[in-house]
Formats: sequence, C-alpha cells, structure tokens
Amino acid sequence: MMLQGSRVMQRDEGSARSEDATRGGDVARSEGAAGGEDATTGSSSSRHPNQVTPKKSGLKNGQMKSKDDECFGDDIDEIPDTDFDFEGNLALFDKAAVFEEIETYERRSGTRSRGTPNEKPARYRHDENILESEPIVYRRIVVPQNANKEFCTDSGLVVPSVSYELHKKLLSVAEKHGLTLERRLEMTGVCASQMALSLLGGPNRLNPKNVHQRPTVALLCGPHVKGAQGISCGRHLSNHDVHVILFLPNFVKMLESITNELNLFSKTQGQQVSSVKDLPDSPVDLVINCLDCHENAFLRDQPWYKAVVDWANQNRAPVLSIDPPINEMEQGIDAKWSLALGLPLPLGERAGRVYLCDIGIPQKVFQEVGINYHSPFGCKFVIPLHST
Repeated sequence: MMLQGSRVMQRDEGSARSEDATRGGDVARSEGAAGGEDATTGSSSSRHPNQVTPKKSGLKNGQMKSKDDECFGDDIDEIPDTDFDFEGNLALFDKAAVFEEIETYERRSGTRSRGTPNEKPARYRHDENILESEPIVYRRIVVPQNANKEFCTDSGLVVPSVSYELHKKLLSVAEKHGLTLERRLEMTGVCASQMALSLLGGPNRLNPKNVHQRPTVALLCGPHVKGAQGISCGRHLSNHDVHVILFLPNFVKMLESITNELNLFSKTQGQQVSSVKDLPDSPVDLVINCLDCHENAFLRDQPWYKAVVDWANQNRAPVLSIDPPINEMEQGIDAKWSLALGLPLPLGERAGRVYLCDIGIPQKVFQEVGINYHSPFGCKFVIPLHST
C-alpha cells in the first residue's frame, strides 16, 4: 500500500513539472513575439523618423454643425399654429388687370406672348406646315366656257369638265406639237393598267406567293381609237402576269393604230377572241370596257355589240370604262369606275366613280386652246375625282 502511494505521488509530481514546463514555453514564445513586434515598430520608425499621424481638425465639423443649426435648429414652439390663407392671398391678385396690361402691351409692340387664357393651342396634322404661307388657291384650272360639271380632288382642288369639242381640239393641238397618237396610246395604256392593277388587289394579289390566284381580265374593245387604248392597256396587264382575254370583232379593214397594238399584244401571253362564245362563262375579276366611242354610233346597232353587252351585264364583274362618251344613252354597260384623259368630260351617273389620268399634255398646250391650267396630279399619274 505504501509503495503504491509513493508511485502515485511521483506521477503527480512529474505531471506538475511537465505542466510548469509547458507554461514556461508559452510565456517565452509570447515574450519573443512581443519583442519582434517592438523590433518591427522600431525599424519602421527608424526609416521614417519625421512621419507624424495627422489629427482631424474639428473646424469643418463645427462649420457643418453650425449650418445645420441655422437650418434645423429653430424651436418647434416658435412655429405659428395658424395655416397660410391661400384663398385670401389669391383674391388679392387681379388677374383681369394683369392680362389686360399684357394685351395692351402686345397691341402696342406688335408681339404675341404665350399662354393667354382665351387662346387655344394650335394643333397641326403630320402633313401640315406650321409655317405661315400664302393662302391656297383651289381653283387653278379655268376653262374658257362655263363648265357643265365640276369635280374636286382629294386635296380640294377644283377640276372643271370640258366639252367634247374642246377636248378634241386639245388633243389635236398636242399632236401638232409632237404628242402623237402612239405616245398618247402608250400613256393611256400605262395609266389604265396601273389603275386596273390597283383594283385587282395590288401587291396583296399580285405576288410570287399567289400564283394560284392569277386574276382574269376581260377586255372588250371596238374597232376605233378607244379600242386601241384598251389593247395597249391589255398588253401592260399581260406583262404583269394578268390573264387577259381580249375581245375584238373581225373587220376587213382595221385602223393602223389597232393593227400596231395587236401586233404587240400578240407577243404576250394574252388571249384574243372575236366571238362572244369564246368569252368565259364564269365571272372574271374585272371587265374593261372600250366598246363605246364618241363617233360611229352605228356600231351599237351591230349584232356583235349587243351580244357582248349582254355578256358583260350577265357576268356580274365590276366594270372599268376607259374614256367613256358623254351621252349616257351611248353606254350599254354600266361602269363602276371611269378613267378620263387629261381633263374630264361631263360624265353622268352611269360612269360610276370618275378618275383622271395624266397623258403628258404640256401646260402651254392648254394655254394655246384657252385653258388656264395648273396640274392637279401632284406626285401621281392617276387621281380620283369627286362630284361637287
């Protein structure tokens, strides 16, 4: 028992000595670290002996504090309890006297101020000029004779009608100056085909993705200059991938203008027929009427004329008439649209809606026949006309 007690005491003493040694090592390491820090501090101080850490001055903070006190330092008890009387102060302002003074100043100086109460701000459309300009003259075409009927354009310009005799004289003078019949036929054909393409649907109908909906046009022409105008129109339509069926009766002798236009039309994909039986039984997209003319009234008594008029009235397709005659009794087919050349004739109700095309007659040619003319077409070659 005594031996065991002595061994226990020895173990306890050894443990105590080891713990003291451990504590001593930790203390030595901490002292060494502190010494290193002092050495480092000393070395840095030795490298920069004159370096002094700046101290913050309290002057700026004091200034800011004084400004805050000036702005927000008022005692809340000093704020008055009564509300500001806006209505009373507004009643002291004589608004009528002030605006009267402004208007008096404007009258004397000739200037205009903004924001007057009785003035409504001007509102302008996207196509309207805000700059002051000369007043618009809507009657820029004056004919020597009193017009039986007047039309107006979308812009409000007045377009008077002319008699057939004056219109014929105008074309004759233009031809004398170089606007030959061939040129006139070409211009009429181009303008009429442009109008027909628009009536057929324009780009929505005529595009490469719609080849299965190729429009069909029946072109009814007589053996005269009006018929030659229709053949020229059919040639341009066929060049624009329109299926054109041209009706022209057989005659032993044709006009030279018709022969020349037929030769050109034969080079297209268009189809020419001379019998009403060869015209389609199903409705077509558009019928272009060039059967009637101002002369040769005996043609309306021909069997072929009556047959083709009956076919057109039964087909129920919309009709476009090119340069129709004045007398409504001379029109066997009621038109939905009519295209006039240069200046309109006094057309009746059976002509439908009237359009006007520019066939290239110079302004001085109009003046030569006594017409004071200013072009109503603007940027277009075909414009709609409205009855006044």
